[in-house]
Amino acid sequence: MQRVLIVLAVLLLLATGLVYVYQDDVKEKAYAKLTENMFVAGDDDDFDPGPALGSDFPGVRARYQGQQIQLLAPFAGTNGTVFIASRSLDWCPYCMKQMVQLQQHKPGFDAAGIGMVAITYDTPEQLRAFAERHGITIPLLSDIDAMTFKTLGILNQQYQSGDAQYGIPHPGMIVIDPEGKVVGKLFLEAYSSRVDSAAALAYARQALAL
Repeated sequence: MQRVLIVLAVLLLLATGLVYVYQDDVKEKAYAKLTENMFVAGDDDDFDPGPALGSDFPGVRARYQGQQIQLLAPFAGTNGTVFIASRSLDWCPYCMKQMVQLQQHKPGFDAAGIGMVAITYDTPEQLRAFAERHGITIPLLSDIDAMTFKTLGILNQQYQSGDAQYGIPHPGMIVIDPEGKVVGKLFLEAYSSRVDSAAALAYARQALAL
């Protein structure tokens, strides 16, 4: 009996070691399965938080590369800007997959003269780690005390100060023209669904009359 227990203990130890060694692979496979049907062809619901169409984009209060950012001018394209609000690039698999897909479509946005910039409640260190791991060149801003999301009217109020997820926004995109006017928005009520990047580019081009 004692020998059986020893064998079981060794097997359990080996299994635990294998899980630890391959935990990233296991996580990636789990995320891939969870997010396999997340992309949709367009904004097909009435959920529409954020600044009104035609209004002036109010700016941000965020950190980027050790500096405090208030304006999107450094990230703007000649024909406009797509501002991407994301829940978290540290723990939200939908946000991670969306950002990777947006990066893949970045050449199309660049060719259209549309700048891209994203913002989350993650720390600058978490954003830097994600960008390095996935080769993300889209600028990633860190919101300060959820002030940007509050100002824009997209703060997820399901969570209260002190909650681990307090400070996340409703994920979505805001299209801003060269004069700083909000000319388009893509927000879906279901955080597990995101507009496909190719469709988002087509929408941004239409909103900017390109």
